[in-house]
Amino acid sequence: MKKVLFVVLAFFFVSVCKGDEKSDKVKQLFDKISSEIKAQYAPDRRVKTYEPFLEFSKDGIILRGSTTEPEAKKALLKAIADNNLYVADSMIVLPDPSLGDKIYGITALSVINFRYGPDYDAESATQTVMGTPLRILEKKGGWTRAVTPEGYIAWVTSGSIQPMNEAEYMTWSTSPRLIITTYYTLFRESPSESAAVVMDGVMGNIVRADGESGDYYKVILPNGKSAFVPKVHATCFEKWIDSRNPTQTNIINTARQFVGFPYMWAGTSIKAMDCSGFTKTTYYLNGLILERDASQQARFGDSISVANNFAALQTGDLLFFGSKATKEKRERISHVGIYIGNGEFIHSATSVRINSLLPEAANYYEGSTRLVRVRRIITQIDKIEGEGILTIKNHPWYFPKK
Repeated sequence: MKKVLFVVLAFFFVSVCKGDEKSDKVKQLFDKISSEIKAQYAPDRRVKTYEPFLEFSKDGIILRGSTTEPEAKKALLKAIADNNLYVADSMIVLPDPSLGDKIYGITALSVINFRYGPDYDAESATQTVMGTPLRILEKKGGWTRAVTPEGYIAWVTSGSIQPMNEAEYMTWSTSPRLIITTYYTLFRESPSESAAVVMDGVMGNIVRADGESGDYYKVILPNGKSAFVPKVHATCFEKWIDSRNPTQTNIINTARQFVGFPYMWAGTSIKAMDCSGFTKTTYYLNGLILERDASQQARFGDSISVANNFAALQTGDLLFFGSKATKEKRERISHVGIYIGNGEFIHSATSVRINSLLPEAANYYEGSTRLVRVRRIITQIDKIEGEGILTIKNHPWYFPKK
């Protein structure tokens, strides 16, 4: 650290009380050091957690908080020691050791809502659908911080996740599974349309197979409950995976199924989707896992020229809108859609709809002038290990090695 933090702990500073003038100075200086470390080790809260803070008491100063980055904590402690600030270390490296072996999780409801903080007032972050594997980092009150398969970190109500140890998770992940292939369905207590509802389901939900009864599959939900779902609403997950073929035609056909579906900030399911949630859901249903946000999705795939009236574009390409970089500002990506040919693209804005990049078109998108870049996805599948554009089939959380 270039900045020097010098704290004198003399006899007049034996006890440090919250609100005290000296403790305020300590906090201000600590925040400066901590900000520098955050910028170096965990600049993006979506994929790395770094939340240290100081607690002041009559017995001294305690370092609390949590981080997913061990090196960030190590750097922070070194900076504290180098600058003669003496603290008791109670900062947690995630996953929280108090979780024990229950650090695996499965999305337990049809769709669950993640937020950036453990509170209903916190900003919405993303969603996952039933059967999606997760990694649990910590719990606070009735909230759980977890990681999604694409590495997104956020908080969700604890009842929305079924926590598991490794053995339980392996049992779930290696058992025969079914995936819901219709827009919406209902899981019922018995194989009958008049039976009581256990839970709702949506396209892309994954459950364990547990037999058949007439026109119904018997299933085990992530929370362990048994239920029945119509056979016409589901299929074998492994066979579904093997049948995925993310061609340009299949991607566009999938995207068109959702025309008119509502927009919702942070939505990542067919119930409602934001712009990147729509592209992510479309590609997921073709067997691919994209990054969560538009600005993240824009980092991967082949870069395609938009010159000559978009002549190089192909159906299935992702179009990214925002503001281009200048000397004063960095590039900002704020919207994404899927190119469908002839100057048109499909995207989620108010609802899923089709617009044109061409000014003379009746469905011209006024934001077309903000087109920043185009990425071709299907040429870069599984090219970067652990990130970018991954197949569900090769993702170790969905199909862990036995």
